[in-house]
Amino acid sequence: MGPGGATPEEELPHDVDHLAAELDALAGAGAAVATAVDVVRVEGPDATKFLQGQLSQDIGALGAGGDVPTDTRAWLLQPTGKVDALLHVALVAPDTYDLVAAPGRGAAVLARLQRFKLRTKAELTLDEGVAALTVRGAAAVVAARAGCDDARVIVADDWPSGPGAVVVGTHVLPAEVGLVSGDALEAARITAGVPVDGRDLGPDTIPAEAGGWLIEAAVSFTKGCFTGQELVARIDSRGGNVPRPLRVVRTPGAAVPTGARLLDAAGAEVGSLTSVAPTPDGGTVGLGPVSRKIVPDATTAMTLAWDGGEAPATVVAAVVPATG
Repeated sequence: MGPGGATPEEELPHDVDHLAAELDALAGAGAAVATAVDVVRVEGPDATKFLQGQLSQDIGALGAGGDVPTDTRAWLLQPTGKVDALLHVALVAPDTYDLVAAPGRGAAVLARLQRFKLRTKAELTLDEGVAALTVRGAAAVVAARAGCDDARVIVADDWPSGPGAVVVGTHVLPAEVGLVSGDALEAARITAGVPVDGRDLGPDTIPAEAGGWLIEAAVSFTKGCFTGQELVARIDSRGGNVPRPLRVVRTPGAAVPTGARLLDAAGAEVGSLTSVAPTPDGGTVGLGPVSRKIVPDATTAMTLAWDGGEAPATVVAAVVPATG
């Protein structure tokens, strides 16, 4: 939603009384949020070969035995190397894969794959709005994997801030895993600098703008060619320097809408917010593309502006747990 498309009151609910406790739960033992996903199934004798050429990760290595996982993140890219989608890919049977997409994104993923499926023995089908659980926290993930017997598939969804999973095909959780609000999940996601496909990532996004951790998680540089590989490899060889990396932006004491423009001290637009969430102090944490010249945690005065309002802002580093 662009600037002026909604007031702050429409974008962010004001009930944040329990938000701090929910964020503590997500950062501790963990919790879950009932959500939905789209799933594109690819199956047939040529499914592995087809996806190996279309997706950025080594699909052929899934389920190879030992400690090799049966699921992974992967980019689906345009020939130019820009983003068509960011997916979870799960091997569910020999030559059968579920591609788990953000809600509302499945049709675009299916259409993109169909355009490149030439003389390929593979069938593609789409299930939209499939019930799912987004689970955060190590203990909650263990409980979900052990107790969600009716799940269609469970895929790892680790963030820089900690482990997670997406349980596809159910809203039924083990009793020991609590539910929190969507606001809490959004605040945790944005604070960790984790993008959502179709919202923070779009057709003009360069994969490396999403963060080096997602390149590491979703790209194989050894498997061979895939659509869009050239741009990904070239930017990686140059140290991942991109024009508009995704950044976390904080505003204390003000509810800011999606689409708000980030202005520097001279009033020049240097970024915008593609995701927003409330914070326990009544402020806003947002995520969006920001000019690489803006250094996180610098003292430079910044402003977020939208139709009908503005507020001081700070570009900050994504928050991850301390180690050691």
